[in-house]
Amino acid sequence: MLGIIGGTSLLFSDLPKLTRHKVDTPFGNAEILCGDFVMLMRHQQGLPPHRINFRANLAALAIAGADRIVAFGSSGSLKPEISPGSLVIPTDYISMAEIPSIHDHAIVHVMPEISSELSGKLAKAVPDAVYGGIYAQTRGPRIETAAEVKALAGVADLVGMTLASEATLATELGIDFAAICTVDNYANGFGPDTLSYEDILTTSRENRHRTGEIMTTIITQMG
Repeated sequence: MLGIIGGTSLLFSDLPKLTRHKVDTPFGNAEILCGDFVMLMRHQQGLPPHRINFRANLAALAIAGADRIVAFGSSGSLKPEISPGSLVIPTDYISMAEIPSIHDHAIVHVMPEISSELSGKLAKAVPDAVYGGIYAQTRGPRIETAAEVKALAGVADLVGMTLASEATLATELGIDFAAICTVDNYANGFGPDTLSYEDILTTSRENRHRTGEIMTTIITQMG
């Protein structure tokens, strides 16, 4: 079953009519939306990035039967040529934040990855997206400093606060994971002198119809 994780980029899009369920997991409960696929909104109850219960979210998708996940991620561009409004399908990631694990009581090493097969299918479904790139995760909720952005730009193309945690947990749970990132802003130091969450939300609102259409395409072609 296809699982979809939605975030800021889907806040203003029309969502399919699905049935809400609360799933109890060993890591807490999470609300999912169920139909022919299963959907989870990561900012449940308005939680900021550093308070998201990633373990409960991914466990809930696994319990619901998801065997592959496509995550939508709002991101900032670390490269001048990746302008706001772009779509990017990352193929690797780094993290400046602590990554959660489902393995609290055993030494288990996983090879973290974004599924190349699932990402390839996603690229075919969304041909307007740039295929390839590195996503850097920071902790949030604050925006990265200009110095941090300058350092990250040397090793990554996008910056966000969620996808590395989700990709790693999906791997631990044996679920293929791919992501499509909406580029909502230039990272601090590349764009305007000021950047706020409201600026990011404004871009999400402007692109809500396109994002909704992309989700519909993914459900139709990859579900």
